[in-house]
Amino acid sequence: MRVLIVDDHPIIVSGCAAMLAGEGIEVVDARDAETGLAAFRAHRPEVTVVDIAMPGASGLDLTRWILQEDAQARVVVFSMNDDPIFAARAIEAGARGYVTKNDDPFLLLEAVREVVAGGVFMMPKIASRLAFERNGAAADPLAALTPRETEILRLLGDGLGLPEIAAATQVSYKTVANSCSIIKRKLGARSAMDLLRIALEQKRV
Repeated sequence: MRVLIVDDHPIIVSGCAAMLAGEGIEVVDARDAETGLAAFRAHRPEVTVVDIAMPGASGLDLTRWILQEDAQARVVVFSMNDDPIFAARAIEAGARGYVTKNDDPFLLLEAVREVVAGGVFMMPKIASRLAFERNGAAADPLAALTPRETEILRLLGDGLGLPEIAAATQVSYKTVANSCSIIKRKLGARSAMDLLRIALEQKRV
């Protein structure tokens, strides 16, 4: 079996490659969506493992490109984000699996095997949350943001600081800071860095 890993973090790539190679799986890798597509064309892997947030185009863009090349291609998304909204978007883009990087790394191996066998792999805790939300118990948390909060999140993703956002939106710094606190609560962000990560990932989706 051959697996293509597309991720811009060398340590993650090397760790996953070592784990998969230990199971007799051949691994090739790429560091962004464009070179990932070229590697897919060159190597035709049985499974492609992609990160969501990468320089340039996102892993979800790459998933769509790969499926345009080969509708039967098998893609597993391997992301830092355990928000079920991102898992839902990955499946909607055509991925057959979603695994988070902060869980047991052998779940990735399990996902690869399941997907190769023709199945779909979703981590149990995310699958249960998705089922809960699809039954109407919760909605996309981004939908809970006001237009101003959505704009602030977008500007954070563009790399602007709070003073620059205040100037761009023509409101006070205090208003922007208060809005960020509200956005963190609505999106479940634990810190300013966590909010920035969400803003960056949302920008790349």
